[in-house]
Amino acid sequence: SSDARLTAFRETPLRKGLFTVTAVLEVVTGLALLVEPSRPASLLLGSALEGAGPLLVARVAGAALLALGLACALARGDAGSRAASGLIAAMLTYNIAAAALLASAGTGEGSVGVALWPAVALHVVLALACLAALRASAVASASR
Repeated sequence: SSDARLTAFRETPLRKGLFTVTAVLEVVTGLALLVEPSRPASLLLGSALEGAGPLLVARVAGAALLALGLACALARGDAGSRAASGLIAAMLTYNIAAAALLASAGTGEGSVGVALWPAVALHVVLALACLAALRASAVASASR
């Protein structure tokens, strides 16, 4: 059927690779934020988190990243589905926001950690990969 062909077309190495890379990065980052939130914050911002509020917010962010990573790991087996396309759209939104927020932090007057600009670059690359994966899906849908 045409739906089966479309799903097969969407299951590109780009999508599976994107899900794999995102799963690894976000699970590792999420766990780091859950276990020791000041360490990743220090690498990004050049200073540790202080106080119960910032630590709690960082741990909640860590839980969210862990959930995103697990969703990406599970989506690898069904990379051509519409649900996987929705996950890629969510990943695109996250990567654009993360790149913009981190870049904004780097251009302010505060301190900058050693990992800030590499993290910005990584989020930009991941956003571009998400766009490419979604564009391939849109082209496949239009051609059916």
